[in-house]
Amino acid sequence: MSQPLIVIVTCGFTLLAVIGAPVSQVLGVKTSLKTNIILVMCDDLGWCDVGFNGGEKIKTPQLDKMASQSLVFDRFYAASAVCSPTRGSVVTGRNPYRYGIVNANKGHMKSEEVTIYEALKSKGYCTGHFGKWHLGTLTKTVKESNRGGPKGVKDYSPPWEHGVDVTFATEAKTPTYDPMVKPGATVKGDFRKSSQRGWWPIRQGDARVSYNTYYWTGPDQMVNPTTLAGDDSKIIMDRAIPFIEKCVKSDKPFLAVIWLHAPHLPVVAGKEHTNLYPNAIDAYHANYYGCVTAVDDQIGRLRKALRDMGIAENTLLAFTSDNGPEGKTGDPGSSANFSGRKRSLKEGGIRVPGLIEWPARIKQTRRTAFPAGTMDYFPTIMKITGFTMPDARPIDGVSLLPLIDGTINERPSPIGFIYAGQSSLIGNQYKIYRGKKNKKAKEWELYDLSKDSSEKNNLVAEKPEVLSKMTKIFDTWRKSVDQSAQGKDY
Repeated sequence: MSQPLIVIVTCGFTLLAVIGAPVSQVLGVKTSLKTNIILVMCDDLGWCDVGFNGGEKIKTPQLDKMASQSLVFDRFYAASAVCSPTRGSVVTGRNPYRYGIVNANKGHMKSEEVTIYEALKSKGYCTGHFGKWHLGTLTKTVKESNRGGPKGVKDYSPPWEHGVDVTFATEAKTPTYDPMVKPGATVKGDFRKSSQRGWWPIRQGDARVSYNTYYWTGPDQMVNPTTLAGDDSKIIMDRAIPFIEKCVKSDKPFLAVIWLHAPHLPVVAGKEHTNLYPNAIDAYHANYYGCVTAVDDQIGRLRKALRDMGIAENTLLAFTSDNGPEGKTGDPGSSANFSGRKRSLKEGGIRVPGLIEWPARIKQTRRTAFPAGTMDYFPTIMKITGFTMPDARPIDGVSLLPLIDGTINERPSPIGFIYAGQSSLIGNQYKIYRGKKNKKAKEWELYDLSKDSSEKNNLVAEKPEVLSKMTKIFDTWRKSVDQSAQGKDY
């Protein structure tokens, strides 16, 4: 007698099960209803380096396809104008000045901070970190990268001490192709002009010189550099996808944080990608464009893997960058019409590409002008998983679930920024910005971002009441940040 078929409808999903057999064995569907989390971050990717934001120079078909099925942010903000502080905001949901990582290669993730890895681990998730770390050193013994080794022991703070089960990480930047070796100089006579920031992969027979940044998987566990060749984004994804597959086979929800090095300098791409840009003006542009397209390929590969495993529906996949593009106007990274670039708290330095794909909750693609950012990941995911903080320490991010569900369209509180003598506060319509000159703070500037995203028209004289209100909010917030910086949250 054949076993009866049971149809179960739950949480919007229809599952088929046969009495006597686990659901996971029927059609490969997993029983866990917990949402899987994947957070992908590029390094120095400009707001307009992707097609879904109007970029036309770089081919990003996979990201554009993802955008067509995602919540797309017109105003997504990195928490800082450089990498390390922004990355810490993802991990903690807090402004960088609260936990002491205020610039690249400064400070480390403190043990007193509650990390997203620890939070989800307490909820039964398996946790993995792949790619750049940049929140402390990874070795006490080997001199490597920017601070690793005996001289940097005070900043030793690796992923595996913050709730990460599986690590494949570097302390800081690497070349984006053949990541363990110094890239080749520009080749004279090539169809592209030479550039001091344009490199090519090492050719067969060329001398291989160590770049002196390594991948680590645990205490004193350095990955053999000779086994890591080719596109660095692929190398990272080669480790992230098997981690996800293992979690799925174990029927466990997972957090996978994938922090790509691309397209940070030294930016290098393989021929299969640079050949897509025969009209690039120099080696820097050719390799940059090719490098971003290489990232795009890996995003497509990741999304396909999720669908092949049957888990895409209940997986939240987020994509962004840690800050605006490197260099100056004329360099390949594009910040569109925004003022400033990396290291600036003007829009071009902190407004970055932002996507969230989550088929179970985001049924239709839409673009939003809601100002969101990297600090919002933590509280959003805490709401999804039901994690509560052990104390009342300030969290600067807000949950994006009401936005995802369409119940709000304005941010409940502004976003504060501090970086290298600059300050800013960004609300739903207005932004105040204060730079520095000769080590002294300049006067506040005021912009209406709904009409002036290029920050050309300073409204201080026209709207003093708006300026007064926003500066008071900033001053109150800054006092709270200073209290945190003194360790009074712990």
